[in-house]
Amino acid sequence: MNPSQPVIATRRDFIRASSTAAAFALAAPGILVRESAFAANGDTLKVGLIGCGGRGTGAAGNALTADKNIVLTAVGDAFPEPVAASVRGLKEQFGDRVQVTPDSTFVGLDAYKKVIDQVDVILLATPPGFRPTHLRYAVEKNKHIFCEKPVATDPAGIRHVMESVRIAKQKKLHFVCGFCWRSDLPRRALYEQIHQGTLGDVRGVYGTYLTGPVKPMPAASTRKPGISDLEWQLRNWMNFSWLAGDGFVEQCIHTVDKLAWCMNDQPPIKCTATGGRMIPNNEGNIYDHMTVVYEYANGVRGVIAQRQIPGCYNDNSDYIIGTKGYATSGWSNPTIRGENNWRYKTDQKPRDMYVIEHEELFASIRGGKYRFDGDWLASSCLQGIMGRLAAYTGKEITWEDALNSPENLHPEGEISWDMKVPFMPIPVPGKYNPA
Repeated sequence: MNPSQPVIATRRDFIRASSTAAAFALAAPGILVRESAFAANGDTLKVGLIGCGGRGTGAAGNALTADKNIVLTAVGDAFPEPVAASVRGLKEQFGDRVQVTPDSTFVGLDAYKKVIDQVDVILLATPPGFRPTHLRYAVEKNKHIFCEKPVATDPAGIRHVMESVRIAKQKKLHFVCGFCWRSDLPRRALYEQIHQGTLGDVRGVYGTYLTGPVKPMPAASTRKPGISDLEWQLRNWMNFSWLAGDGFVEQCIHTVDKLAWCMNDQPPIKCTATGGRMIPNNEGNIYDHMTVVYEYANGVRGVIAQRQIPGCYNDNSDYIIGTKGYATSGWSNPTIRGENNWRYKTDQKPRDMYVIEHEELFASIRGGKYRFDGDWLASSCLQGIMGRLAAYTGKEITWEDALNSPENLHPEGEISWDMKVPFMPIPVPGKYNPA
């Protein structure tokens, strides 16, 4: 990653770059109507997986379910244990379509290169601190991509990703991201209704991501002798901002993306935030709660409340207020109440949004509607980072502040197992300096 590259983009530049994708948001977000051919319908595509944890294994299973004419041929991870467990579980479910051999199984910090080199389509599912590097290599090697969210953990990474997206578009690569709600049929129907005016003009949005913690940080006393700083942090990656981006960027980013979707992928002009840590997290440095208020050029505010503390009330919903009513969207079917009442209904069997993502990726590769998520993926992730910056610093953060911020959470130098990786303290608002 090269965070020192010149930064010339403004909010207007970013909107201009994203306008093509946004134009198709009404029909099916992320899908561009452009003919593109790579593989005939009958061709078998070789798929590789980088990052063999739960989400990566799940993504591989979703891909194998989505297209019966793909095979998983290579896998890689920093550690051997998840690789063995992932391949074993996938073989039990999908049999001989999992064609991973010892020669196509890779472990280590450079495993991503070896996997990418061998396949047609790559699934990127490692901790997101590495994603800018992995994405760039995949683009350079002309691979089609499924990229989990978030795509970076800091502004330096986002700028790197934006350049990768630009190159991928030039090459007409097929690119689907893990913002799964954009592939959910009830949610697509809801936002189509909103964009068509059923709700009137959107005047405010309140999104919640109130859950428990995912992988709490263990006590330092449990660290076994000989485990390096890097290994210790990688094995507990969810608790370190350089690897995860904090809970707001890694987990609540889905809610941020739905706010962006609601606003037709027009970035906010600025935001303020509060946040902190209520429950001790040993050596980890992430907050366990944030509330971010985004402001848009038309005066609309979008408020997102994130909390990941055990034993509390949970809610993961979106509440949208318009001039003609209000919409509610949680895990159940979304509704609109007001001048034009609406509720999502269908006679069709429910479909898995995680599988739809991959169905549309492979359909795109095989010559169907071209899907390229890169622009709004980068935009939504930057909006999440923008909110975290506001919480960490206690300042009002503009879009340009976030896009051009010198914040680079990544350790200096080339990543190696024996490198020193200092434990960054939990940021204190009013004192945190991202420079």
